[in-house]
Amino acid sequence: MYHATLWIDVGSLADHIPYRFVVIYAKVEGRIIGPLSYPDDSSNDDSDSAKAPSNISVIKYWGKRNEALILAVNESISITLDLDHLCATTTVAVSPKFEKDRLWLNGKEMSLSSDRYQNTLREIRSRGDNFEDDEKGIKIMKEDWMRLHFHIASHNNFPTGTGLASSAAGFACLVFALAKLMNVKDDMSQLSTVARLGSGSACRSLHGGFVKWVLGKDEKKGKDSFAIQLEDEKHWEDLVILIVVVSSQQKEISSAKGAPLTVATSPFLHYRAKFRLLASALRFAWCITVSGLCILRDLTVLTLNIAPKEVVPKRIVEMERAIRSRDFATFAKLTCADSNQFHATCLDTSPPLFYMNDTSHRRVHSQVRELM
Repeated sequence: MYHATLWIDVGSLADHIPYRFVVIYAKVEGRIIGPLSYPDDSSNDDSDSAKAPSNISVIKYWGKRNEALILAVNESISITLDLDHLCATTTVAVSPKFEKDRLWLNGKEMSLSSDRYQNTLREIRSRGDNFEDDEKGIKIMKEDWMRLHFHIASHNNFPTGTGLASSAAGFACLVFALAKLMNVKDDMSQLSTVARLGSGSACRSLHGGFVKWVLGKDEKKGKDSFAIQLEDEKHWEDLVILIVVVSSQQKEISSAKGAPLTVATSPFLHYRAKFRLLASALRFAWCITVSGLCILRDLTVLTLNIAPKEVVPKRIVEMERAIRSRDFATFAKLTCADSNQFHATCLDTSPPLFYMNDTSHRRVHSQVRELM
């Protein structure tokens, strides 16, 4: 049996998780999850519930080329975790009596004013279809969804904002529950473009198994930037993921704040991600052409020489091949290399970002010594 160990700093365990779960949480052994599921008790007339998992990326998503549409600077690949261990559970209700959309997260009411929530709700409403249930006496026309309001109650069985993709689970769950309530006909990949508007990683949590977030070329609407399943949860059943709790401290800078800072200040990210590198070169070429200098040909040669050196596209191809063939040695090597480069990119950010604490460094260093 293969084992992959992920050292992750997670916060506020004592405040959020009962002791019996901490034991499971510290050593998550088991299945890579399959399709999303609904709890058995979701039987209210005007509500639906869903459960959605977290995911752990093996080729990292860090940084966006479009903040509004949440379009990534590079493709990414992840493993979807087991619903029995790390998941969000969301119940959504609709009623003509509701005066506005409202959200409760882990029992506390949260604001829905951010662009991420508003964009997600607006997009899923636009995809709603006619819904009729004669038995329950419910009839909602698709045009009604734009004026009806939702009440949303969501709960994570793990802490939020601590490096375990709680926003991915949360937005995937929200979109999935709303889609069922509104009789949306989209498949999971189409729905993933909606979840992406809330959290980039959320698009990957709508599939089980091994998942790839496709870069896409539609810069105006992002319709072709979606998640696809590379292999299902049964493909590599002897692969086990261990999540080890090494700290109770929350990370100082959230991903939502840290990633844009990296995009704005890290030259290393331009080397790592093909899109950013070529986009920068093309903008430079345009400026030079406007100024009347005739060196566009030389710049084109320079761009072509640099582009093959970037990392992620080649690594994506190699990771897909390793997953298909269940080549654990290559899989582990690529995962470690990409994790190392992610942290190096964070250190290259100005000011630098630190997402590993001293305990994590010591544990990783001890593992490296054992392998040498």
